[in-house]
Amino acid sequence: MSALRYVYAVCRPLDAPLQAELTGIGGAPPALLHHHGLVAVVSSVPEADFGEQGLRARLEDLDWLSATARAHQGVIAALSTVTTPLPLRLATVFRDDSGIRAMIEAREDDFRRALERLEGRVEWGVKVFVESEPAEPAAARAAKPASGRDYLRSRRRHSEAHEERWQRAESFARSLHERLSRHAEDVRTHPAQNAALSGASGQNVLNAAYLVPRADCEEFVELVDRTKDETPGIRVELTGPWAAYSFSGEEA
Repeated sequence: MSALRYVYAVCRPLDAPLQAELTGIGGAPPALLHHHGLVAVVSSVPEADFGEQGLRARLEDLDWLSATARAHQGVIAALSTVTTPLPLRLATVFRDDSGIRAMIEAREDDFRRALERLEGRVEWGVKVFVESEPAEPAAARAAKPASGRDYLRSRRRHSEAHEERWQRAESFARSLHERLSRHAEDVRTHPAQNAALSGASGQNVLNAAYLVPRADCEEFVELVDRTKDETPGIRVELTGPWAAYSFSGEEA
């Protein structure tokens, strides 16, 4: 079976070795390809899965895609413990090592600038959700309105309550984003998560990433924690620290 070369990230030469038991996609251990003072972290993957036609079909397989993304992230996470990695997009592949070297040469200046900018910094993700409204009691659902006017009044009250809840959440999210942005060197806002795809409860109001110096992470986390109980019915989720995916110029 022919193989391709999969690239997880580009980084500077490592000061410490990667974990000996670390495996990447398909269980293959990642290797380091040195070129022009930079390092590509690579492993071999089957062309049947990662060639153009095979990958197109594989991307429809959510189980395979999830497993591949976890393996990719596992390598990046391990790299983050020993260096500042510049993660590349999921499924970045080349025919052979010469193709990887050519890529490094073509993008060398960009890689060096990005690595300099991201050195000593990590990404934190913050999401704000409007919690689902409490279910109406069964007795209330079964009760019929006394008249059409009562029905319309009930519907209007429900609509107004929903709108007020949403506006309160949006105001909270804007305020939180402004506060967190003042404690970050850079910020990226992402589209709201689709609850049907993410499985998260509630409606996503804020989905943002913050680039934070490692030395400031404790203060940043404490700031998020202090906001979590500020507004009933609103949930704040913090994830990280991650390699700076959102700030690398490469959406993984």
